[in-house]
Amino acid sequence: MKIVSWNVNSIRKRETIVQGWLAANDPDVLLLQETKTVDLTFPKASFEAMGYHLALSGEPGRNGVAIISKHPIDNVTRGLPGDADDTQARYIEATIEGLRIASVYIPNGTSTESPNFPYKLAFYDRLRHHAAILLEAETPYVIGGDFNVAPEPIDVYDPTALDGTICYHPEERRALRSLTYQGLYDAFRTIHPTRRQYTWWDLRGGSWDRDEGMRIDYLLLSPQATDRLQSADSDPKTRAGKGISDHIPTWCVLG
Repeated sequence: MKIVSWNVNSIRKRETIVQGWLAANDPDVLLLQETKTVDLTFPKASFEAMGYHLALSGEPGRNGVAIISKHPIDNVTRGLPGDADDTQARYIEATIEGLRIASVYIPNGTSTESPNFPYKLAFYDRLRHHAAILLEAETPYVIGGDFNVAPEPIDVYDPTALDGTICYHPEERRALRSLTYQGLYDAFRTIHPTRRQYTWWDLRGGSWDRDEGMRIDYLLLSPQATDRLQSADSDPKTRAGKGISDHIPTWCVLG
């Protein structure tokens, strides 16, 4: 099973690009982030015409996550437990072919001085608690998405200059470690322990041409899913096209 995660930065703007990539790469499951549309205006019919099932969680003009699958989607849950007042569309989870699969869009945090920064850390804490329940139950689990944190120095273009800034702040990296140290495995880094591969480049200022990026998109696997891991990679060619997102697809293949 090939599972792909992609922050598309507006599905309505990039519907054709995403569908072209699907046709060329034929994944089983596509996890989308930053769809930026309510469910009623998501271009659902065109994906269904390609043979895909969909589970959506959107909101007007920002955030938004989705699961697109060649296989039936069951037991869909929307929203991350732990804060009944949080209505942002950032998490969706479902069962596909015996796997519990989630798409997550972690808050960016804006800046370390912003009130969005503690919200980001609290969101990570909620995700850690939720993942712990699934791990305790030994549920085969895959969570893919835009985590908005680069894990290690190899995952940023200048770890010295960026240390302490948003998406590479020590508190953010600590929050991510508290999630992964429970027993979740980074699919890409498991297959490629020393390879530098960014997944995001700013659309402004020529960062793509200078390769000044970060690896902030990945798939985390429970031990039961990791046992089935065959390969993992990303597709930087999509970042060089016209009308592209600032993120690229990243995926893993489970046997």
